[in-house]
Amino acid sequence: MEPAAGGAGQQRQNKASASKKAKKGGGSGGRWPAVKPKKDLRINRLKGTHLLTIPDFFTSAEAKAFVDVAESLGFTHQGSLGPLKGEAYRDNDRISVTDPLLAQAIWESGINRIFTDVNVSGKVATGLNPNIRFYRYTEGQRFGRHIDESVDLGDGSKTYYTLLIYLSGKGSAKDSSGQALVGGETVFYDQRGGVVAEVAPVQGLALLHLHGAKCMLHEARVVKKNAKYVLRSDVVFS
Repeated sequence: MEPAAGGAGQQRQNKASASKKAKKGGGSGGRWPAVKPKKDLRINRLKGTHLLTIPDFFTSAEAKAFVDVAESLGFTHQGSLGPLKGEAYRDNDRISVTDPLLAQAIWESGINRIFTDVNVSGKVATGLNPNIRFYRYTEGQRFGRHIDESVDLGDGSKTYYTLLIYLSGKGSAKDSSGQALVGGETVFYDQRGGVVAEVAPVQGLALLHLHGAKCMLHEARVVKKNAKYVLRSDVVFS
């Protein structure tokens, strides 16, 4: 299972300041690239409001800039005990940062508009989890079938959706340089094991899916060539 990391103090910390600064784009201290507001979002609903994608949520330049910063910070390998020990097979590299400004910038660049009319258990969406994660999958790495857990952030706030933004994949400059990403699809399954949707990594594509008690079983298939980069956060409801 993949928890939605974070905590109540992190979610509330400097929220007003984060909102004000995020509107200018970017994260804290200028470390992160500016995220420009997106005016015309195209939403593809793969399973109602439970699973949807937004093409071109990040521009190619934004996606590449996030990869460059993440690589400069350095990734740490993340594995698991495996299915025999009750854990999904996991083999990837990871970075975790807590940045309310970056979370607010991404939220206000367009994700907020998607959740205007979405209500979960009587709660409405209020922002993104400030715990931002970056995943890197190199050749041979994958994340087996699992569900993403919801996390209680305190004061009635809880995460109910996973946000993934693909930072590499089809459409990147590497496509024409012999370094195109092969593999790494995110695949969702129904309760009988049938495929609900198969999402191939496309640079800049955002994917949102319900998590917690109603999370669909899903996996990140093995990367066969080159590297897959993903930004991960969670949508918070209050």
